[in-house]
Amino acid sequence: ETTLAMYNLSSYNTGDFTLLGIPGLEQYHVWISIPFCFIYLMAIVGNSILLYLIAMERSLHTPMFFFLSMLAITDVILSTTCVPKTLTVFWLGPQKISFPGCLTQLFFLHSSFVLDSAILLAMAFDRYVAICSPLRYTTILTPRTITKIAVGISCRSFCIILPVIFLLTRLPFCRTRIIPHTYCEHIGVARLACADISINIWYGFCVPIMTVISDVILIAVSYTLILCAVFRLPSRDARQKALGTCGSHVCVILMFYTPAFFSILAHRFGHNVSRTFHIMFANLYIVIPPALNPIVYGVKTKQIRDKVILLFSTKGSE
Repeated sequence: ETTLAMYNLSSYNTGDFTLLGIPGLEQYHVWISIPFCFIYLMAIVGNSILLYLIAMERSLHTPMFFFLSMLAITDVILSTTCVPKTLTVFWLGPQKISFPGCLTQLFFLHSSFVLDSAILLAMAFDRYVAICSPLRYTTILTPRTITKIAVGISCRSFCIILPVIFLLTRLPFCRTRIIPHTYCEHIGVARLACADISINIWYGFCVPIMTVISDVILIAVSYTLILCAVFRLPSRDARQKALGTCGSHVCVILMFYTPAFFSILAHRFGHNVSRTFHIMFANLYIVIPPALNPIVYGVKTKQIRDKVILLFSTKGSE
């Protein structure tokens, strides 16, 4: 009987899912795809230039730029996980996606999100050490310590999201396999199951959210300490310089967390927010921060700004 139940369960999970796109806006899909595709290309090009400059320029081989390159790689993974499939839905209509393909997509989507949050925390720690203990900066943030931080935060995001995959594979999908979205995400897929999904809702909401909230609290603590240290500096120039080094990081933090918390709270409590708005917002979220991050760092960080100008002026003079 158990074998039969297992057979039935596995047969439920072999079919494909269908991604519908944005319900209610089907006739505008092609028009929506134009800015969406442009922003995605902007994200890929911007992050690639950033990675190229950090790799090629020895003066940028510092902890801050190492974490920035991690952020750029994670942003590319975050948008590339969803955008190509989303564009095919926009251009060609509803698209099929296999169950393993769906699981792979949502794993990379959610783990990239948790990893992005951890990288922002690591960058806040870097700024804290640079401003509050400048003389000990190189002894605290050694290459070995940075490697440990990078491996630690990558493993954390992997371990937090991996149980989601097991929670979904145990579910039977015997009703509809139509996902009214442009990509697969955990709760959206779980809601299609014909079984109790309370553990999915509990885990999917509590664990990643508590992780991200703890990151936000630690970032807030580090910036409180940074501000206390900055306002103790004797000269106005020194204060401005110290705040200037944090400006781009604060912008990126706000761009990442503000829409993330809005989306999470709207999902949980905004029952009168239309599904169309939810899905539109979720799509913008996977392309806009990855596209804007390189621009923010390019504009606000003098070393990168100078290198970008140099890169394009030499290309232009050839």
